[in-house]
Order: sequence, then structure tokens, then C-alpha cells
Amino acid sequence: MAEHPSKRLLSQVIAEWACALKYKDLSPAAIQAAKLFWFDSIGCALGGSQQDDAKILLKHYRAMSGGKGNATAFVSGFKTNPVDAAFLNGHMIRAMDYNDIYWKADPCHPSDLIAAPLALCESEGLSGQDLILSTIIAYEVEMRLCEIGRPGVREYGWHHATLSAFASPVAAGRVLNLTPDQMVSAIGISASRAFCPGAVTAGKLTNMKNTVDPWAGRMGAESALLARDGFSGPEHIIDGKEGLFAVFKHVQYKGQPATFDGEALVKDLPNSKESHYRILDCGMKSFPIEALSHAPLTAMMKTVKENKIQANDVKEIKVEVIARAADILGDPHKYRPDSKETADHSLPYCMAVGLVDGMVTPLQFKEERVLDKSLIPIMDKVKVVANEEFEALFPKFQPSRVTITSNDGKSHSTRVDVPKGDPRDPMTEDEIAVKFTALGGDVIGRDQCKKLQKFIMSIETADKLGGLFELTTAR
Repeated sequence: MAEHPSKRLLSQVIAEWACALKYKDLSPAAIQAAKLFWFDSIGCALGGSQQDDAKILLKHYRAMSGGKGNATAFVSGFKTNPVDAAFLNGHMIRAMDYNDIYWKADPCHPSDLIAAPLALCESEGLSGQDLILSTIIAYEVEMRLCEIGRPGVREYGWHHATLSAFASPVAAGRVLNLTPDQMVSAIGISASRAFCPGAVTAGKLTNMKNTVDPWAGRMGAESALLARDGFSGPEHIIDGKEGLFAVFKHVQYKGQPATFDGEALVKDLPNSKESHYRILDCGMKSFPIEALSHAPLTAMMKTVKENKIQANDVKEIKVEVIARAADILGDPHKYRPDSKETADHSLPYCMAVGLVDGMVTPLQFKEERVLDKSLIPIMDKVKVVANEEFEALFPKFQPSRVTITSNDGKSHSTRVDVPKGDPRDPMTEDEIAVKFTALGGDVIGRDQCKKLQKFIMSIETADKLGGLFELTTAR
């Protein structure tokens, strides 16, 4: 069947929307959310800068370039071009897998893509408002791409970075004030280069696990710069001949061809202060632990806080979770963790250390804390059981009930259906600050963490972003 001649291609619809959207059209709630996601993401980047893979990449890019340029890498202060800076900073945000999370037909971490608009804002001398606008655009397109697969691309063994390559050039292109035609080319250039197989997150994990999405962010920056100079890319890359939809139609899933809901991708695109922006539906990770542990830990922390429970008063902590959580997180080996990797997948450890320390951050997974023998008697008080009733509610909810019995026989019970950080129970600025300081305190110092918080949370007033990079640089 021939295409209707007047029907616009999806990349054209998205480009026209993004090019027309202005800062004054954004809702106050979306602007606030963008600032909170930047606060969370930069905290993740400070922690991420200390990971081995981040150090390898920095060393590589230092060797590849003369350390000249108008864009800055976090922490090191290394100066380079905006494409390399977008990649280095995007990788730091992602390196610990502690940044934001959105999960529909496909999973994604939209903050993997926002280092590209930041690098371009810096190199073009633009403002905090320009950064907020492009950030909200990145979240909007990335999250919509997550929703439209029937089923998602992950189900056929492709990684979500495949889709990120369609979103990143839209955010980067908006910073550069591309025309709609240039933006369409930027989408075509970027997406042509970033189809990514699921092998990076399947089986044995390597450094590429946390690198493919930042690479798609990098591709967005480079594609937008090329498009501005007149380089062209295929406009039919999403829904035209041999584009994304056509390529996946060849794949069978449970006997049916894979499909995408193209109309949903562009339905009700937000364009005013009254619109609902997708960024408000994205979640954060409140704890640096396995995803299924978040709900029970949220429930315990609430119980402890509300009832002012002290660790030495506790006789038993009963944890009711879905069956797969009990299986993964409560097996006997998890009661004697001997490494960070086991500890962050151990419910007994996470509950015990949270009870004693009053928080669970990366500081709680340092080797000396994991091996601290004083936690063993408390871990042994944790009883993990599967609850059949909870099973039926998953994955829309992640129900968990924690009952703490004290030595005097009193019991306190809390059930939560969504973990802290889910948009239905979002993290507050103060809660993000605890995470931020745990990640960044040893890297840039606690005073600088406080100054950074202040800068980020009023970033819409910044004419230029040099101050942000001064504060993210280790002294």
C-alpha cells in the first residue's frame, strides 16, 4: 500500500514540535523535575568518576586530544570538544547504574542523554534555561520511545540504546536552534549509527553495559553539529522505507510480527504550561541496590522513622516480598556477604545496615562496612518470605510488607506498593542531597556539594554554565 503523499513522517512531526517548544511553554512542575533530575544525575556522575571504566575513558580521551576545547569533563576539569565531553560526562552519570529509571515496554535512563545538551550549552555559551528546555525534550522523546513497542525491542534481543539514538539528537538539536529540516537530518544521522544488540546486558557483563547509552548521547551531539553544517540524514529513519518500524516488522514475537504504535509517539505532545510533561513520570533510584530490594527497604525505613526504632531493641524483621525477590535476595549465601557485589544483592545486609546507619548509600558498601562482624547478629534477625497475594500485583506495583518485632513483644508493620523514588513516591530534594553527598563528598568535598546543590536548584537563573563546571571540578 502506497504511503499517503501528504502524511508527514514521524521524525518531521517530532522535529517541528521540538523546534517550536520554548522555555516559557514549560510547566513549573516540569522545570522543577528537570532541576531535581540534574541534581540526582550530577551526584551519580561524581560517584561514577571514581569507577575504573570512567578512569580508562578519561585517560583515552586525554591521549586522543590536546586538552584544548570549549567543553569540560566533570571532576577532572579536562577541556575538550563538546562531543567527547558529552560522552565522558554521560558515562560518569551512568557508570554506577544509580541514575534515573523508566520502565514500560522498554527500560530506559533518560539522564544518559542529557550530558550532550549540557556540553553544547557550555560550548555555545548558553543559559540554564536552554539546558532545562533541552533536558525536558530529551525525557519526553526518550520516554515515549519506551512506551510504543508491542512488545519492546528488549524482547527481541536489542538494547534500548537503539531507541536512545532517536531521542538524543532532538535534545542536542534544540540547544543548537536547528531548523526542523536540520533536526530531521540530525535524527537520521544519529539513528543510522546506533542500533545496539542486547548482548551488552546479557550473559557476562563488561564495561559496555554502562557505555552504550552514553554513546547514543554522544551520537546526538555530533549529529546535531553535523546537521547544523548542512550534513543530511534519512528523514524516513523511523516509519519510512527500511526504517526502525520496517526493520522490526520482520521479527516474530510469539508468532506475531513486532509492531510500534507510531501514533502514540506523537500524540498530545506537550506545548504549554498546562500540558503534562513525561519527565514527571520518571523514577529515581533511592538506594544503590538491586531493584527488587527497593520496596522492602523503603517499607523498613518508614517503619523505623515513624516509630523511632533503635537497632538494639529489635528482635525480628519479617520481610514479605514477591517470590522472585525472596529467591534472589534472601538465599542463605546472602546472610554472609563478603563483597560489595553480594551485599547490594543481599536483603538481610541492606536491612541490617539501613537499620543501624539510618541510610543506605554507596558509603554502606565500602569493604570495611560490608565485612563488619557487628552486623551479623542483626542480619540473622531478618526473615524473608514470599507472599502469594503480592505476586498478582507485580510489575505495576512492587508490594512489600515489613514487620518489626521489638524485644518487648510490640510489632510495627508497614506495607509499601512502590519503592521510594518511584514517581508515585518521589524523592525530595533533601533525600537526593543525602545520596548526592554520599557520592560526591569524598570527590569534591562536602562544602562544594552544598554549593553545587544551590547552583543546580537555581540553574534557571544562570546566564552561562561555567559556574557549574567549576563546582563539579575536584580541587
